[in-house]
Amino acid sequence: MIRCLAVDDESYASDIIAAFINKTPFLELVGTTTNAFEALNLVQEGKVDLVFLDIQMPELTGIQFLKICGGKCKVILTTAYPEYALEGFDLDVVDYLLKPISYERFYKAATKAQQILMPVAPVQQEVVIQQVTQGNDFIFIKGDTKNKFIKVNYEDILYIEGLKNYVSVYTASQRIVTYQALRELETELPQPPFYRIHKSYIISIEKIKMIDGNTVYINDQAIPIGETYKEEFFKVVREGKKGG
Repeated sequence: MIRCLAVDDESYASDIIAAFINKTPFLELVGTTTNAFEALNLVQEGKVDLVFLDIQMPELTGIQFLKICGGKCKVILTTAYPEYALEGFDLDVVDYLLKPISYERFYKAATKAQQILMPVAPVQQEVVIQQVTQGNDFIFIKGDTKNKFIKVNYEDILYIEGLKNYVSVYTASQRIVTYQALRELETELPQPPFYRIHKSYIISIEKIKMIDGNTVYINDQAIPIGETYKEEFFKVVREGKKGG
C-alpha cells in the first residue's frame, strides 16, 4: 500500500482527495491537513510515500514545500492554477491535477505513482489467484505481501469487482483486494456458478437475490448487467444453470 497524505489549506478540498484515496485499493490514507508545516514533519519522519499537495497555501506554498522536502516522498500537485505546472514538473512531481478533480483523473495520476513506488516484478504479474489442482472448490488469493495467500471457498464468494489491474473479491464477511486483471481471473473460475455480467463484474449466480431489468441484486448490492453480456446471461438464467 502507498501511504498518502492530502494537504490543502481548504479542508473541503483535502476531504475530496481523502475520499478518492480511500476508494483506491492500492492507496492508504495517512491523514489530511491544512497545515503545510505539519505535512512537512510527517514527510521528514518517513511516514508518507505520496503527498497530494495544493500549491496556493499561506505560510508555505506547495513549490516551497517541494524544495524543502528534497525528494523524501513523491508529490502530485493539486491546484486551480495551471501556470505552475511547468515549475512543478521541473521539481519532479508525479502529476499535476487541476481542480475540480474527477476520480477518473485522480486514478490516472495515482497509477503513475504506483508504477514508481510499487514496481511489480514480472514473476509476480503472472497469476495471483491460483488453483492448486483442478477440481478444487476453493482458490488461493494473493495477499498484500509476497508470500501471503488467502484461501476462499467458491461457495463464499458473492461477486467480484474489477478496477484496472486490481480485483476486489467480496464474501459475506470480507473484501479481499489483489493485483490481477478481471479477465485473467475469469478463466480461473468455474462456470457455473460464476458468470461475467459486466466489464467490471463477475457474479456467483447462486447468490442472486433478484434480477430487476438490467440489474442483479446480491444481498443489498446492485450490480449492472452490461449490454455485451446481457444475451448470454439471460440465456443462463432461463435455462436455470446452477453450480456443482
